[in-house]
Amino acid sequence: MTQDYRKWPESSWQSTAIDWRKAERVTAGVDVGTTGTQAAILCDGQLFGCASIRNGADFRKAADAAIGQAMGASGMQASDIAGIVGTGWGSRHVAHASQTIDEVHCHAKGARFMFGPEVTTVVDLGAQTTKAIRLHNWDRVLDFMMNDKCATGMGRNIEILCDILQVPIEEIGEKSLDVKMDPEPVSTTCFAFADTETIGLFRSDFREEAMTPNDVYAAHLYAVAWRILGTIGKLQPLDVGDIAVYGELGFTGGLAKNVGVTARIERELGVTALKSAYDPQLAGAIGAALLA
Repeated sequence: MTQDYRKWPESSWQSTAIDWRKAERVTAGVDVGTTGTQAAILCDGQLFGCASIRNGADFRKAADAAIGQAMGASGMQASDIAGIVGTGWGSRHVAHASQTIDEVHCHAKGARFMFGPEVTTVVDLGAQTTKAIRLHNWDRVLDFMMNDKCATGMGRNIEILCDILQVPIEEIGEKSLDVKMDPEPVSTTCFAFADTETIGLFRSDFREEAMTPNDVYAAHLYAVAWRILGTIGKLQPLDVGDIAVYGELGFTGGLAKNVGVTARIERELGVTALKSAYDPQLAGAIGAALLA
């Protein structure tokens, strides 16, 4: 079988410490993104089960599969869940959903669950979009900004690049950090230009010698980080070239698992993002379940 370099491993989990039958209220959230779907089930506000899978051509089928995997072998049925909230790109495809809620509020709520009350700036790094969110101290959204160019939402683009270069997506971030210094970033105008320029860096036609693979990965991921920094900067406009964040920073979304992007954002901002034991891709689903 041909290796699929672009996929993060699928996963599912159920708590062995929670008896869902004894819970006063069971809720669920399903976050249907452009390339993956996550589901989370909460029992009285505690995480009982979760799943993260890749989408196929059918969003509804993906949503059903994710929530089914989050239930696992617990014996739970959709009728046992008091409220189901859909969010994300394909939120309207979530069967049995009592409502749909925007990604900004779901990721904000999920981030507070994952990182604690100290997180005040949340950056959701998705496959197509980036959302920088500022939170009140009392768990409400104060402000948010989204990317204004396709180049900011390059999670999907990195997946494509990993397939072309045949480097696993779990490894490209670490490899990109194994360089003496960051090279100049590739194009930040459009992901198509960025891909073309990245592939061209392997050629030595216009340079004395070709760049190493790790240098090429660094040039590409630095460009992604640079565009995301622009979105973050809109939350708190300062002097030209200055970017700052309010309080503690937390990353959510699939691209948050790429250290080649997040480490460069942290470096440029001069901060260290909060860490969590939870998969950052689950933030939207957890937040949706909390809001159900």
